[in-house]
Amino acid sequence: MNSPATVLPTPDRDADADFLLPLPDPEQRLDVAPPAHSLLTPRDRHRLSLNATLTTAGIPPHPDDIEAIDALSALDDTVALAVQRWLISRPAALLG
Repeated sequence: MNSPATVLPTPDRDADADFLLPLPDPEQRLDVAPPAHSLLTPRDRHRLSLNATLTTAGIPPHPDDIEAIDALSALDDTVALAVQRWLISRPAALLG
């Protein structure tokens, strides 16, 4: 980085005043590119999403549920999204 050091303002602690930080320097930004492709298969993404959705809905997956979650994860994106939508929208209705 060839830019001069950034000087941050010193807050006036006696005045209990807020202070603004300087604008970010575009020259100091990192060049971080997203990965070209995901390392997860669609089945892995569905499994992770289903586990997260169940937990968020207050239904933590039980160890005996692995086969059911695996079977649901093998279905296509449309079915996986529908199941997640059902769990998010009405978890109390599903529990009775």
